Amino acid sequence: MIDLRELKERKEEIGKNIADRGMKVDLDLIIELQNQRSLLLQQTEALRKSRNENAKKMKGKMDQNTRTALIEEGKTLKDRISEIEETLKKVEQQYFSLARTIPNYAHPSAPVGALDKDNLEISSWGEPASFTFTPKDHVQLGEQLDIIDFESATRVSGPKFYYLKNEGVLLELALQRYAIDILQKHGFILTITPDIAKEEIVEGIGFNPRGEESNIYTIEGTGTCLVGTAEITLGGYHAQHQFDESDLPLRYAGLSHCFRREAGGAGQYSKGLYRVHQFSKLEMFVYCTPEMSDEIHSQLLSIEEEIFRGLGIPYRIVDTCTGDLGAPAYRKFDIEAWMPGRGESGEYGEVTSTSNCTDYQARRLNVKYKTKEGETRFVHLLNGTAIAVSRAIVAILENFQMSDGSIKIPSALVPYMGITEIRR
Repeated sequence: MIDLRELKERKEEIGKNIADRGMKVDLDLIIELQNQRSLLLQQTEALRKSRNENAKKMKGKMDQNTRTALIEEGKTLKDRISEIEETLKKVEQQYFSLARTIPNYAHPSAPVGALDKDNLEISSWGEPASFTFTPKDHVQLGEQLDIIDFESATRVSGPKFYYLKNEGVLLELALQRYAIDILQKHGFILTITPDIAKEEIVEGIGFNPRGEESNIYTIEGTGTCLVGTAEITLGGYHAQHQFDESDLPLRYAGLSHCFRREAGGAGQYSKGLYRVHQFSKLEMFVYCTPEMSDEIHSQLLSIEEEIFRGLGIPYRIVDTCTGDLGAPAYRKFDIEAWMPGRGESGEYGEVTSTSNCTDYQARRLNVKYKTKEGETRFVHLLNGTAIAVSRAIVAILENFQMSDGSIKIPSALVPYMGITEIRR
């Protein structure tokens, strides 16, 4: 969350940011609850002080009438404190619950807009593939080559699941290892994370684990969820922790399965592997000081570019608009790969994103560091997709398809797969 001490001072700025993101937050009610909480805390403190003074008086010598009066006064103070504390508990619960809905501040340069069409293209690399034949989409290619089976997965698990088969399995594992080797070269600590996280960690990262709008699967009766990304488990790794400044930055790479409800995720751009309920992803996650975060954000984007340039897949980079940022992100860049089978004549589709979440998640997870001068501050947290395997497979199949339906393997993956093409 943001620093709640700034609510009144920066109310106009916070309100504009909420509007720019297309969100609805009752800022006036939150400030009113903040005032109520402050008053109740003052009243509680004053009553406790009176109770302490009453207790001191009880230790002195006095007549019976005075003692009886002090006992009655003590009981009254105790009851009054209990009453106010109960009211304070209810006010705090509502206050912090609503305060957590306030989004992070947005970077001044983030484009203002409501939908992904308002994202701003800032650069591109590579030329979209040109074919002498009508290209197929990855669903047709995968089924004809017997490397993806959607029909059986739908029968066994339901829509938006899939089986990878034969060389499809090798391609998935090759992409994982290819990206892992790049992150290891850049000094990331490699992890395979749990696929389950406690609800408080999910909420701390900024995901909503409950309700119809949630994109997260909850495990009934356990207080846990299936993770939608390793960002959740990597962010929770150091929850309630305090670093020394010399410990930072810390760079983690987390390989995990990702589970998403994808409620409302329909349409031609969501078919096949592009939007599924389960997929594998290698995530980058960084703990750093505020002074480092802008530079590290650029570094994460550069690594994502390195991965897709190495695969030879054309892409563009977009600066994500305010309405598409998500509550935790201060600024987010997406890489969109060219997908020849998307739409009538090919379209760009998102394959990675990288976000600087500043101290928004750290405040919720209570992750701090001590400066060299001894000051305690919240860390900045950043995340970035190294490879979302299912979407990378979409881009590879569609960009490297041949006229006979076979797929040429990108040269960077050949050492991992041991083959140069997929054909039947």
